[in-house]
Amino acid sequence: QVQLVESGGGLVQPGGSLRLSCAASAAIRSFNYMAWYHQAPGKQREMVASIDRVVRTNYADSVKGRFTISSDSAKNTVYLQMNSLRPEDTGVYYCNAMMTQVDYWGQGTQVTVSS
Repeated sequence: QVQLVESGGGLVQPGGSLRLSCAASAAIRSFNYMAWYHQAPGKQREMVASIDRVVRTNYADSVKGRFTISSDSAKNTVYLQMNSLRPEDTGVYYCNAMMTQVDYWGQGTQVTVSS
């Protein structure tokens, strides 16, 4: 059973930055891709960034130019660097990984952007 553990969430002022981490219990190169999802209060979960095994990245329009996804295969960890945070970025951020058509999810980490 693959486990994904997120960390790095917290309270930040608008315009601030946070870096989220997702540590995987399996080699991240074994995944087809990994992604970060955002679930705002009362809304559906939406993908904000993804990275595949050849390090191609993809971003939601709402975070382009502000968020950066990256990976460290030596640490089996994927990161989400979030800059210029806005109040609408508030919510729970989930790490997701796909391996042989099976989806894995972390428990989520809360990000609150507020003054």
